[in-house]
Amino acid sequence: MPDNCSDKRVVVQLAPTGPEWGPEHVGVTTDEHRTVPILKVIWNLKSDGGVLDLHGSEINILDESTNQTMCVQFSFNISEQLNPDRTRWTFSFDGVVAEPGHTYVVSVVNLPEPKSGDYRIRKQITFPGCGDSRIQTAQICLENGSMWEPHMTTAMSVDKEQGKLFVVVSFETAQYSEIYQVSIRNQDFHYSKNISKENGASLNVTFEFGLQQLSQCEMFLSIQPFFIRCKNDCRRHKDIINYCPYYPPRTLIIKAVVGLLVIGGFLFYFLWRASHKDSVIKSSSAAKDQPEGFQVRERKRVLVIYSVDHPLYKNIVLKLCGFLAAKCGTEVVLDLLDSARLGVLGRIQWLDWHREQIESSSDKILLLCSPGVQAKWRAMCGDKQVSLREDVHSLLGDMLTPALCLLVPHFIQSASFEKYIVAYFDDVCSEEDVPSPFNITVRYKLMKKFEELFFRILDTEMYEPGRVNHIAGLSEDEYHQCPSGRDLHDAIEAFRAYQLEHPQWFEGELLESTELEVEETMATYDHATS
Repeated sequence: MPDNCSDKRVVVQLAPTGPEWGPEHVGVTTDEHRTVPILKVIWNLKSDGGVLDLHGSEINILDESTNQTMCVQFSFNISEQLNPDRTRWTFSFDGVVAEPGHTYVVSVVNLPEPKSGDYRIRKQITFPGCGDSRIQTAQICLENGSMWEPHMTTAMSVDKEQGKLFVVVSFETAQYSEIYQVSIRNQDFHYSKNISKENGASLNVTFEFGLQQLSQCEMFLSIQPFFIRCKNDCRRHKDIINYCPYYPPRTLIIKAVVGLLVIGGFLFYFLWRASHKDSVIKSSSAAKDQPEGFQVRERKRVLVIYSVDHPLYKNIVLKLCGFLAAKCGTEVVLDLLDSARLGVLGRIQWLDWHREQIESSSDKILLLCSPGVQAKWRAMCGDKQVSLREDVHSLLGDMLTPALCLLVPHFIQSASFEKYIVAYFDDVCSEEDVPSPFNITVRYKLMKKFEELFFRILDTEMYEPGRVNHIAGLSEDEYHQCPSGRDLHDAIEAFRAYQLEHPQWFEGELLESTELEVEETMATYDHATS
């Protein structure tokens, strides 16, 4: 931005008052045979006697992203307080060629400036991105693909003799992208082809699959352009392909399974009303695993709340639930194991229903603390918002934040205090991961204090006058001697080893805004095929 203002300025006694802002406008204009996005700044003069002392105005514009400045001075001679339309004098400057997404600090002062006082007005303006329809036709936005619509179509055919499915993807090309990457994937495969435009207005890409590869009805299709501005970070266009109509005829077994699922759907609501036990982990062998030294009188139920910080941490949570079920005979309620009902009820209703069930019984809620739990709690308290990679890829989304919104108010009530158990795996997490509201209760280190935690689940004191109760196979040195405990131990060790190799692992799971859009786009496939 050029700076056309002189640093030398005459200060006078008689000077006009300060201007007032009018609305700013965003648009495009033609500059040297190309369209550019512009910012139009408008200001008004006060209709007082100071207008007669006015010699001009000075406007300063600072681009905060590049620290570039522009300064322009206007000279005029006004002899009337109001313009010929009997309204206030209004001036504008539309010579600012703006960058999409940049933030500008704009200031205006009337000349000459007074000897004392600050009559300069200032405001911050964030120029919209290329997604705004007002500037999509600007050259810089066209070079980012703002107006590109590929109009994707797919055609499929089956060669039953060769056992092949052919998928032809057709789409329209764009002016400023020469290369395109076309990808098709499902849970079994991921194929990509790079194709050059070569002056073609439309392109066709053919994919060939063996029918034995197709275990699901849907595939995820995406087309990534490479525009000259955004290069490798351009917005992808996506679609879902359903190729089941092109399958060979289904077998009677598959038809029978589908029929059973339909019947099960009609019964789902009644089963949900009748019993909550279809959403928990059960173990028929749990009773015989109970030790002779301490007899568990009744099976307890635990709702597990956690943050999916990493795939390896999610595996630890699953293995812990398996251990609670197989070794301890505990019914475990976990979102991952109840996705069907969760999808019907919604996250808030699902959590609130289980909370009400637990608070009206002697069951418990177990909060497993981790870096993600602390980060999301701080975000709820006004800190920077966080998006975890695993939450984006999960069909369930972020389950922890709504859980904290529901549970914390109930936790701080003395009547509900005993329902909540707070714990963390000290090999892969720390006590610093515990949100502040839960610092008033005992925080159990797992698996060092797992036996004490289990006594809390049972509503039984581990330490009694003259004796200490024990349950064989639950101590830190013994829990891994059974198959489910060994699986849990191996999961903890795997994540601990990963953390040693990747000390900044959690920062790598946090998504910035630019990464979030890409991850959400790619996660559409996972959601569609779940």
